[in-house]
Amino acid sequence: MDNDTNTVTDGSPKEPSGYFLGISILIAGVLITGAVIYSVGYKSGNPNAANLGGLNQPSANQGQSATSSPSINGDDVVLGDPKAPVTIFEFGDYQCPFCSRFWLQTEPQIRDNYVKTGKVKMVYRDFAFLGPESQAAANAVRCAADQGKYWEYHDALFSAEVKDGQENNGNLNTALFTKIAGDLKLNADDFKSCLDSGKYTKLVIQWTGDASKYGVNSTPYFFVNGAPLVGAQPYAQFEAVIQAALASQ
Repeated sequence: MDNDTNTVTDGSPKEPSGYFLGISILIAGVLITGAVIYSVGYKSGNPNAANLGGLNQPSANQGQSATSSPSINGDDVVLGDPKAPVTIFEFGDYQCPFCSRFWLQTEPQIRDNYVKTGKVKMVYRDFAFLGPESQAAANAVRCAADQGKYWEYHDALFSAEVKDGQENNGNLNTALFTKIAGDLKLNADDFKSCLDSGKYTKLVIQWTGDASKYGVNSTPYFFVNGAPLVGAQPYAQFEAVIQAALASQ
């Protein structure tokens, strides 16, 4: 990562790649149900999980008519060439199992075939609706960004969640966050100060609340050059949308 800019030019998840088959994509804001998304308001039998300390989350049908799409701003950390013609935004939660599935199975191929070749840049936006642990994890990643290690920390955190396989079980805690920071050789004192202060918690909550204006009400939720693509889709589905976006340039 270039520490003077919010841009990363390389980097891939270290877990093995694979395919998650049998799920179709839905474009233009049509939401899907089933086994590839986590919807706002649902969390392992807890219907109140979407309430982040008083933050009002969008309902299951709110935002479906939204026509706007996100654009890169100064708070985003871009993976890839900032001049890449195609931009993929992901709205995700570090505890969402389908976000982990996408990170493990599909994202490595997108990075290898499109990000590293300068055709695609990626942006991850926090949609931390699964509770305080999700907020804390998102804050930790942003703290790592202060030291130029956003995407490395992002990948390490998803790797830990893939191995853990549970949500809200207490594993996303200071001990884990500090261990990852140490593994990435971050300045321990600076990271701890950022982490303990919850420096980026307000930003995470703001992003989670603002996502409804783009029609986001589930994770993972993507925009490929502004076109919505919902769920942990297989690589072939992303490839088709990316190729269409490239052809339209």
